[in-house]
Order: sequence, then C-alpha cells, then structure tokens
Amino acid sequence: MRVLTVNDLGRDAGYGEVLALQERLHEQRAAGAIPDTLLLLEHRPVYTLGRSASEDNVLYSEEALRQAGIERALTTRGGDVTYHGPGQLVGYPIIHLGEAGLRVLEYVTALEETLIRAVATYGIAAGRDARNRGVWVGDNKLAALGIRVSHQVTMHGFALNVTTHLEDYRGIVACGLRDAGVTSMCRLLGREPDMAEVKTRVAEAFRGVFGYGAGAST
Repeated sequence: MRVLTVNDLGRDAGYGEVLALQERLHEQRAAGAIPDTLLLLEHRPVYTLGRSASEDNVLYSEEALRQAGIERALTTRGGDVTYHGPGQLVGYPIIHLGEAGLRVLEYVTALEETLIRAVATYGIAAGRDARNRGVWVGDNKLAALGIRVSHQVTMHGFALNVTTHLEDYRGIVACGLRDAGVTSMCRLLGREPDMAEVKTRVAEAFRGVFGYGAGAST
C-alpha cells in the first residue's frame, strides 16, 4: 500500500520560503527519493497571483497593501488571484500522479472530495460549483484550489478557510469571480474550530480519498 508523509509546518509560514521547499520536494519526489508528501501550514497574509491571473483583480494599491500588512507574490500554480493568511489551512500535496493512477482532472476532483469529506465531519454540507473548481457552500467559496503538475508530480494545492480573516479578501477579486463570495468554517459553524483538529481530519480524509495506508506525520 502507498504511504503518505504529512509534514506540519505550523503557522506564520512565508510564501517564498515554502514555495522553495515545494520545489525541492518536487524534484526529490520526481527522482523517487522521497514518498508522496502533504505539507500543512498557515501562511502569513499574502495575495498570490497564478499563471492566468489578471493584475486588475488586485484591488489594493501598493500603499494599501503595506498598510494592511499583506504581501503580494507571483506563483507558478494555475488560476487567478487568491488570499492566504492566518486561520486558513493550506495544503500542498507533492504526489506522483502516475503511481497513484490519476489524471490531472481526476486529481483535482479528489482534492475537492477530500475537503468536502473533512468539513462534513463538522456538519458542513459543502459541494462543487460549475463556475470554478473548489469547495462551495451556496454562492460562497469555502476552499480554493490551484495546482501545478510537472513530470507527473504535483505542487501547490488547496486553501481551506477555517478561522480566516475574511475582510482581507476585500483587496482582491478572489479567483476572478466578481459575483461570488467567500466563507469560512468559523462563519458557518458560529464557533472557531480547533486548527489542529481540522488538520487531523483533513489528513485523514486525504489518506482515505487517495488510498494511502498509515504514514509518518511530523
């Protein structure tokens, strides 16, 4: 049975540093030097622009970004602009799709299913939306997806709003969707879920959806 290593990078992770780590792990996974790996973390506040992002979807000026304490970063994932910050669980799977027997669209659907199952354990009935990949509750996005695949190995991944400061989304048109909102588990539940518990449930759902056995966690 395939094994997954889960690495918890904690809070306050810098976007550039974690991107560099992903690149190193991607190279190692493509070479067969490490097993499939899932990074879980919370980033410092940052707006990231994917390969197809429009600059017009960043609404804040450079001065407004400085005042808000939000960085701005170009990245190699697909998609438009999104936000990462404290209270948001970010997951970066570094997995070999060929060994998993998955095509790219099947992989994206499996990521959505992972999060749908994880939040369902809290009583949240989330689903998909034909307008945009991700996890939705009504017209509000609960989790965003953005990936890159090279040499059959994945990078980037998902961002699940747990106790995210949703006001920080005001500085962007999230995912380029002007007629959709964002939400969080905290808003939907009326309480703050424990982040450590959410990480555990997401990791368990990930292992179940992708068919892993017991693996290491650090």
